Amino acid sequence: MADIGDSLDEADAEHFTRPVPKSAQAQMRFLVRQLKGTRAVAELLGISQRTVERYIKGQLKHPRRDLAARLHREVRHRWQPRVRARARQRAATIAGIFTSTRARFGFTAAPGTSDDPRVRYINQALPPEYAARLFAAHEAGATEAQLQAILAEGLGEMYFRDRGRRAQGLLVEFTDIEQLELHY
Repeated sequence: MADIGDSLDEADAEHFTRPVPKSAQAQMRFLVRQLKGTRAVAELLGISQRTVERYIKGQLKHPRRDLAARLHREVRHRWQPRVRARARQRAATIAGIFTSTRARFGFTAAPGTSDDPRVRYINQALPPEYAARLFAAHEAGATEAQLQAILAEGLGEMYFRDRGRRAQGLLVEFTDIEQLELHY
């Protein structure tokens, strides 16, 4: 199942002007500078402070797979915050967000309609107001279900109801996300 928060972070990475550090040593150094100490990095990654120091000195070079994934995710999450903020501001005020998804969509509609849930591929641009709500919820620490509800509302309005031109009263259920890509 695709994670909306990770998809937002991947969309942020498209706007970076410099590459994210690749080696474990460079990533650890970056985190130590950002968090102002090895103890905070150790707590963040769930490893000992001495292990962080060994990566910084270059004594350890190849982290375990799970540690490498956590390290990369935390560095990418903190990399170039002003570039990320500028791109999100533009999406939230001018450009909007583009969604490409494969998920199960079900409906609550008038009697006599086909409301059985089924898997659909949908590529849809969402207006800036939905991008702003999605970013604000993500920054506030919203759960995956809350982010999913915002996307479902946006896709329901833009794709299924066509901005109120058809299918009034149609409520969209957005579940079982198999693939999700967000671009802005």
